[in-house]
Amino acid sequence: MLENVATAKLSDKDRALYTLVKKVVENSVDTSQADIDTARAAGWSDEALYDAFTVVSLFQFYNAWIDTTGVGDMPAFAYEMSGKRLATQGYSQEK
Repeated sequence: MLENVATAKLSDKDRALYTLVKKVVENSVDTSQADIDTARAAGWSDEALYDAFTVVSLFQFYNAWIDTTGVGDMPAFAYEMSGKRLATQGYSQEK
């Protein structure tokens, strides 16, 4: 998806966020105040931008960690069971 930000059928608001996220993913050091201001002007709050940066950063970390440690993927049935559990019980283990 990130490769197609410029041509994807997105609202201007979403395009602004995805353009910023793409820049963060590709080279976070080059992200500037102007980039942030563009996303804000498109309607994104500071809280939403913080959440987006957090999610993107965590997934980059997780992917690098998985790639370098050799942790394997779960089988498809495990994802299905996890999804069903989350849908019915949420994240809490309390009963």
